Amino acid sequence: MASTTSVVDAFTVCVFCGANSGASPQYQQAARDLAGLFHKNNWNLVYGGGTVGLMGALSSTLVSLSGPTSVHGIIPRPLIKFEQSGSVPPADEYGTTTIVEDMHARKAMMGRLSKAFIVMPGGFGTMEEFFEVVTWNQLGIHDCPVVVLNIEGFYDGLLGWVVKATEEGFIKSNLRGIIVEAKTVDEIETAIRTYMPVEGRFDLDWTSEGKD
Repeated sequence: MASTTSVVDAFTVCVFCGANSGASPQYQQAARDLAGLFHKNNWNLVYGGGTVGLMGALSSTLVSLSGPTSVHGIIPRPLIKFEQSGSVPPADEYGTTTIVEDMHARKAMMGRLSKAFIVMPGGFGTMEEFFEVVTWNQLGIHDCPVVVLNIEGFYDGLLGWVVKATEEGFIKSNLRGIIVEAKTVDEIETAIRTYMPVEGRFDLDWTSEGKD
């Protein structure tokens, strides 16, 4: 699913995060710090195209540091009508925006453009996107890093569920390594750069040559 194509010729990372700011100011600060990490490493951002909450803090901060070509928002047409009153966010504040027809097209484009995935605090939508890229990794569609940014223990319950599901035989023990935890933004760079695809993933051919 991942490819070498990006907004410009740089390492592109997809971030899933909330369109709300959350109760703790640490979430917003983490979004701004993450933008700083992207800027330091010359990484590009692909995200859900929102201008509020953690999405807005992350994208606008990175644009202010690295310029509009460093950020690519992908948003379905119904959501841009709901969240942005039908207006495309200004590129000089939030980067490039691509409007797609539905959620499936959004995730497919995110996957094609990205070489790593980071999950920040968020709600149902963030979790749905997160579990899809985890499943894609398990199925052999991509072998990109999937990093959970566990700010203030936000994802302790989720990571605990992974442990429980492994203990109960629903997840193979080696596949737990698909998900990497970072407790701080500073840990993310190492998590991505040292990530190794886990053994035991499905050895399936998802290319056109693999079709009957």
